[in-house]
Amino acid sequence: MTPEQISRLPYRPCVGVMLVNAAGEIFVAQRIDSDIPAWQMPQGGIDKGEAPDAAALRELFEETGVRPDLVTVVAETPDWIPYDLPHHIVPKIWKGRFRGQEQKWFLMRFHGSDADIDITADPREFSEWRWLSADQVLAGIVPFKRDTYARVIDTFLPYLS
Repeated sequence: MTPEQISRLPYRPCVGVMLVNAAGEIFVAQRIDSDIPAWQMPQGGIDKGEAPDAAALRELFEETGVRPDLVTVVAETPDWIPYDLPHHIVPKIWKGRFRGQEQKWFLMRFHGSDADIDITADPREFSEWRWLSADQVLAGIVPFKRDTYARVIDTFLPYLS
């Protein structure tokens, strides 16, 4: 696909979850399909007819095993935040139908314990997980998502302490 063709593609509607523990640390996990460090927060597509907040709780459970009763939704981004995939990835993901994702992010306070987190459910997306500070999250994210994560962290920073 040419850059011009890619620029005409729409964004995939998606949600993201910043899961924060009692210490103000952020949950991140390493993508299982990446040979390089590719840490990210839980995220995923919105099903047809699904509300973004419902999609966020569903994605959180599917990717981490964290049940909705173990979180409190604290805040959400006021706007949708888009990011573009690198051009060489576009034809390989989502059948080349999207140029990237447009995300609504939710900050969720985690009330469970580490034992409540299970990243082994199929289809498994992550190989390992950890709690990190906001600065550490930004340092470990893939470059094409860094601006998005910086905006999300800036939006939710007042709630992290």
